[in-house]
Amino acid sequence: MAERDWWRDAVIYQVYVRSFADGNGDGIGDLIGARERLPYLKDLGVDAVWLTPFFASPMADFGYDVADYRDVDPIFGQLSDAKALIDEAHGLGLRVIVDVVPNHTSDQHPWFLENKRDRYIFRDEPNDWESIFGGSAWTQVEDGQWYLHLFAKEQPDLNWEHPAVREEFDAILRFWLDLGVDGFRIDVAHGMVKPRDLPDIGHPDQVRMIGTEVVPYFDQDGVHDIHRHWRKILDSYPGERIGVAEAWAPTPERLARYVRPDELHQAFNFHFLSAPWDAAKLKSVITESLATAESVGAPSTWVLSNHDVRRHVTRYGSLDRARAATLLMLALPGSAYLYNGEELGLPEVLDLPEEVKQDPQRLRDPDSGRDGCRVPLPWTRDLGWRDPWLPIPASWDGLSVEAQIGDETSTLELYRRALKIRRTFDGPLEWHDSPEGTLVFRRGDLVCTVNLTDRPIDFGVDGELLISSGPLGAAWWSGKVA
Repeated sequence: MAERDWWRDAVIYQVYVRSFADGNGDGIGDLIGARERLPYLKDLGVDAVWLTPFFASPMADFGYDVADYRDVDPIFGQLSDAKALIDEAHGLGLRVIVDVVPNHTSDQHPWFLENKRDRYIFRDEPNDWESIFGGSAWTQVEDGQWYLHLFAKEQPDLNWEHPAVREEFDAILRFWLDLGVDGFRIDVAHGMVKPRDLPDIGHPDQVRMIGTEVVPYFDQDGVHDIHRHWRKILDSYPGERIGVAEAWAPTPERLARYVRPDELHQAFNFHFLSAPWDAAKLKSVITESLATAESVGAPSTWVLSNHDVRRHVTRYGSLDRARAATLLMLALPGSAYLYNGEELGLPEVLDLPEEVKQDPQRLRDPDSGRDGCRVPLPWTRDLGWRDPWLPIPASWDGLSVEAQIGDETSTLELYRRALKIRRTFDGPLEWHDSPEGTLVFRRGDLVCTVNLTDRPIDFGVDGELLISSGPLGAAWWSGKVA
């Protein structure tokens, strides 16, 4: 497993554990189910699997409120199931990345229950900060003090100035590295450090997880000391273990700091994910992303969907556009992240009954809930789940793995072909002139053409057609130039 710099061009598949595969029939995805489906991911053509949190948790935020970082929640299995998954993945040549949540714990974590307030952020008076999930970021306890929670009130923020916090997370990382994981996706990697005076921001209505405004609760310089220290821990283990930052910064230059040579290996490219269906804007984001990453010697990353945003089939307005965007993404240099189910062309579920919606982010705005992108995957024509934790649309029978596998026109087979082709080319990106509303670039002997208009375009490119997002004459194709 010790291939040098494997992560620079890896395709990493995000498994949202509770929605991926159910191994025990209780309607909730688990580690047993995920392990059983590893051969499917190997055949799909990915290099690594990222597992969302499966640690012991009251599930106020679906596992991102951790009560015990060294144990598996019973709904997902046992610690032995995690070890078995890691070992089986390695046997298939897949690497495993797990989520670590260092900005906050659950309010059921032993430290919080034992009233160890110096390890959290308590104050006599709250400031004007608001929670990402809506409402004040402060909750008052019985003796009158207030504690900070940038997310749900069940997720108190840790005080990273306390040495016990730093020592505990060193031990947590080592625990999972010793168990064999190949790296960590670091939740809210830009948020652990807050200024000591906790200043008001003056515009609490603008509080957001991601954005370009400068705010005192995110992107403080002190987070980089933590990431440098963690890089040393990662580098002390064999096999190129990696750290991936879920980080947002006001400028590309600030974001690049997270992936300097002595910090983390990758940072998610939210600029690309949020780019509209517009050729000029996409070209600008891609060019800026490549330049920013190259300035610090890091690879760019590309992502179209995840567990926090509307699926890109719906966001772009059609499956045709989503397929084209996927081939564009997979042709770019760097590392790509896939979200479970996108290879099936799954849309966002927009009509979930109110009584089944559970996302705490809906406290901010009922329309901001993330339940619709977390609906379980349909594995078979009868959907493959018994009483799933979120209802699967009956119309997804035709989008199931069983229905699509072997159908050369399906989105699943498109992904499989694209991932296989992706392994055959390399090199930097070189833009070529193209008609308005289109993109054309070259990497080595591969040419990628993208038509973002609603009319046919003759690109005048000769060569062997390797793959297209639709039938010949449709809106996208890439060719291998002779």
